[in-house]
Amino acid sequence: MTTSPTSRRTFLGLAAGSALGAFGLSACGTSGPAQPGGAASGSAPAGGGAAGTATMWALSGQPNQDIRQNEVDAFNKLGKGTIKVTFFQNDPYKQKIRTAVGAGQAPTLIFGWGGGILKSYADAGQVDDLTSWLNENSALKDKFLPSTFKAATIDGKIYAVPATTTAPIVMYYNKALFDKAGAQLPATWDDVMKLVEVFNSQGVAPFALGGQSKWTSMMWLEYLLDRIGGPEVFDAIYANKPDAWSDPAVIQTGQKVQELVKANGFIKGFSSIAADTNADQALLYTGKAAMMLHGAWAYASMKSTNPKFVSSGLAYGNFPTVPGGKGDPKNTVGNPATYFSISSKASDEEKTVAKAYFTDGLFTDAVVDAFIQSGAVPVVKAAESKLASSPDAPFLQFVFNMAKDAPNFQQSWDQALSPAQAEKLLNNIDQLFLLKITPEQFASAMNGTIGT
Repeated sequence: MTTSPTSRRTFLGLAAGSALGAFGLSACGTSGPAQPGGAASGSAPAGGGAAGTATMWALSGQPNQDIRQNEVDAFNKLGKGTIKVTFFQNDPYKQKIRTAVGAGQAPTLIFGWGGGILKSYADAGQVDDLTSWLNENSALKDKFLPSTFKAATIDGKIYAVPATTTAPIVMYYNKALFDKAGAQLPATWDDVMKLVEVFNSQGVAPFALGGQSKWTSMMWLEYLLDRIGGPEVFDAIYANKPDAWSDPAVIQTGQKVQELVKANGFIKGFSSIAADTNADQALLYTGKAAMMLHGAWAYASMKSTNPKFVSSGLAYGNFPTVPGGKGDPKNTVGNPATYFSISSKASDEEKTVAKAYFTDGLFTDAVVDAFIQSGAVPVVKAAESKLASSPDAPFLQFVFNMAKDAPNFQQSWDQALSPAQAEKLLNNIDQLFLLKITPEQFASAMNGTIGT
């Protein structure tokens, strides 16, 4: 199999679980083709007696395809019904599932990313409200890290169940450059700005940034807005409240970003560097940049390319605090999980099987072990005691604790918002980082997307 480094697209495309594991897998989410004609797979239940049959669509690509298939096969042997799963490549799946949902022809179990797309399904009555059922089945609900439910919650109601692994955004540091500078890792934004001066004076870029990809720049805004204004500010944006982008915390966030740009905080020419080629990561491990804000999946990619650096030269931590800010320092941003919803068009029999799968198939000990062995962090509490067995235990435990301890885990904005809003968001962020618009102009432009 032709391999390429892990990327954000891998995480969002390959059901998220391969982001930290199977180092060097395809970044395009196409390593495991869908079966011809969209044919489903799944063994018959033990003894032939079944409560019924439900359908599932999921994404191809290893290791997650095998993990999901094995999980379904094990469930089917319990005699509580049959799940027939069909695997699709990432990009075709996104179009196919939206078309199927809109036509009332969705599978029983709908794989997704939560956020804006899920909200569109919920608003149209296309997926079931699972709130009461989850409350009645508290043992299931309690299995998951609480922070992962926010991206599955619309207007206070839960419409999806977490299905795979988690990947918060992490601050990475080159320890050798810090040692050479006699510097400490930053705890506050003031520390960050001082380090910018320190590393620039030594001819080292303070931060690597793949700005051509735009979503990498977005991560800075996500964290700064949380640290300055707390999660309530973006909650208002997500709720499409008029002029929500004009909140003073948004303006301050834009100002701090532009102060960092003007202070040469990022590598020269950052706007022409593509994150999907992992060029930003190379700047960190080759010593051309001292720091990098990136997804948890970057650890696996760097380990694949430069294992010596990861084992002895890499440090990491949560995003620094902003003095006077309202956000909890333990809050995090990124990709809480991926999810399964139940189609409202499914029959009662199909829904019964789907719920049995949630309670008896998802995240069994074998499944949790399989994710961890692949180098991933499952979104269930039971993973905590198992992570120590991984050769990457320190990092995986750090990621697990970020998700576990976060009072608020903000889903990436381009996933949380509608596709129309997300496209305009990324374009306006690009303009903000290039100093072509002011923070006020950014806010005004984004206010124009409210409700779209």
